[in-house]
Amino acid sequence: MKKTFLSKTFIFNSFAAVCILGISISSCTSKKKTHMETTGTTENELTMLVGTYTSGTSKGIYSFRFNEKDGIAVPLSEVEIENPSYLVPSADGKFVYAVSEFNDERAAANALAFDKEKGTFQLLNSQKTEGEDPCYIITNGKNVVTANYSGGSISVFPIAKDGSLLPASDILKFEGSGVDKERQEKSHLHCIRITPDGKYLFADNLGTDQIHKYVINPNADITNQESFLKEGQPAAYKVKAGSGPRHLTFAPNGNYAYLINELSGTVIAFEYKDGNLKEIQTIAADTVGAKGSADIHISPDGKFLYASNRLKADGIAIFRIHPDNGMLTKTGYQLTGIHPRNFIITPNGKYLLVACRDSNVIQVYERDADTGLLTDVHRDIKIDKPVCIRFVPS
Repeated sequence: MKKTFLSKTFIFNSFAAVCILGISISSCTSKKKTHMETTGTTENELTMLVGTYTSGTSKGIYSFRFNEKDGIAVPLSEVEIENPSYLVPSADGKFVYAVSEFNDERAAANALAFDKEKGTFQLLNSQKTEGEDPCYIITNGKNVVTANYSGGSISVFPIAKDGSLLPASDILKFEGSGVDKERQEKSHLHCIRITPDGKYLFADNLGTDQIHKYVINPNADITNQESFLKEGQPAAYKVKAGSGPRHLTFAPNGNYAYLINELSGTVIAFEYKDGNLKEIQTIAADTVGAKGSADIHISPDGKFLYASNRLKADGIAIFRIHPDNGMLTKTGYQLTGIHPRNFIITPNGKYLLVACRDSNVIQVYERDADTGLLTDVHRDIKIDKPVCIRFVPS
């Protein structure tokens, strides 16, 4: 494992702006507070964050109050961050960490203080990822980790006591390529996930058809300067050549993991135990060969798995999960807006929200708890180039 120490703090000259224009915020310009004067959330209200691409009219990150009983979203605030294509709130909801996805020296991880009662942001600082196109970000409360797509690397940032980020303590660079000469010409890290037991980190490498495995040092923080990650045994799990691993998710019971492959359009099911993955099934999510499969999530009750596909027949593939062995059975397909890059399911399982980047909208679908099928309730959240949706822990 190669360790690189960085020292320069990269801070964007960004300032928070607050705006509300009903449900639509894509052309938002006012900084005046309105609904933000509310304090706290009701029993059914969630605080929702949306990351966007900022090449159009979007400012950066937006906050909403989303009612998981009636599916209505109310906009709260925004903050100017460039290309925050993926973000994650801290477990206590006091901080938000977001990437700035660029293929140059602007590639960064950003730390923001967050008031979850009002939905307002304050940029704390930014640090260079030293890896191009960071596209995924996670935190365990002591460290923040990014997956850098074009950089073929992951970056580890210790968290300071005030929630800001210190320079990267480790940059783990991966080499190699795959059989698809156009899409797998080198390593492309796309997702990093901590296992349900908190002991391991898996990193999906689209470019080399591997899932890299690391052992987590739970004690690593700014006080001891110990390495957060140690290469696991085995160091990686190989999947079928040309698959293009993208995102990984775990069943609520922690016994199974599911991988969506961008290039092959398949979902691979694994048994998971003590840091080990055992492949048990491969099933098609994309049946039209679009090579654009994107995101994957499981309903809170663990009964259904959903996977998004882009480029052709844009939509969500729906699978039933067998309770005894974790195997998948395809039960439906829901067409969506254009380019459903990311989606999320409400904690109560009632709604599935899809960020349709090229339709400039987040669509709200109601889930049938018995069949897993989706119904568009036409409560669209209009926003320019949405690509990431997260709920803040209550």
